[in-house]
Amino acid sequence: MILINLLPHREAARKRRREAFYATLVLSALAGVVIAGGIYAWYAAQISEQQGKNLVLAGEIKRLEAQIKDIATLQAEIAALRARQQAVEDLQADRNMPVHLLNELVQQTPDGVYLTGLKQDNQTIALSGIAQSNERVSELLRNLANNSPWLSRPELVEITAGSVTLSARDQRRVSNFTMRVKLLRAAEAQKAAAASGAASAASIPAAAVPAATGASARRT
Repeated sequence: MILINLLPHREAARKRRREAFYATLVLSALAGVVIAGGIYAWYAAQISEQQGKNLVLAGEIKRLEAQIKDIATLQAEIAALRARQQAVEDLQADRNMPVHLLNELVQQTPDGVYLTGLKQDNQTIALSGIAQSNERVSELLRNLANNSPWLSRPELVEITAGSVTLSARDQRRVSNFTMRVKLLRAAEAQKAAAASGAASAASIPAAAVPAATGASARRT
């Protein structure tokens, strides 16, 4: 017996495919929403965690900035205390500077030179005087430059010819001079003395080597 299906089977197949497509579309949309929701939640958790870390870092930065300010204040106070200490030490050391100045001037002034004026401006000493000749002035400059541990860098400012009347019949030609010299502090004088001592100690072996060589040559 032959059975013939007269129902619209093609429309039924299309309907089933359409329903399957819609169902797949709905499931895909639901799956996309779930995945997007999961990703959003993960990123939201990461952002929240990072914000918490940022808050902690901001608090630590503020605390460190406060500590840095305290350290800067302490450093400024230490620098001020050191400056005061240095000022006190300089004042204590400078108490004897007039004595050293007068003592050095007495020792280094050669015969034939007479000092008529002395003026101090900080560490600079201005000297004025009368000398029998220009050679006496040059000798005074050499003495102040080489022989004094408390005076350094003498500089001749002016020298002029003049005359001195000793009696009604005796007039002598003299040299009026003005010079500047630096008065060293105690610490500077100690450094200069140490440097000159080291230089002299270094020059002794160099001078002794030729002498030893000559002595050995004479022995042979």
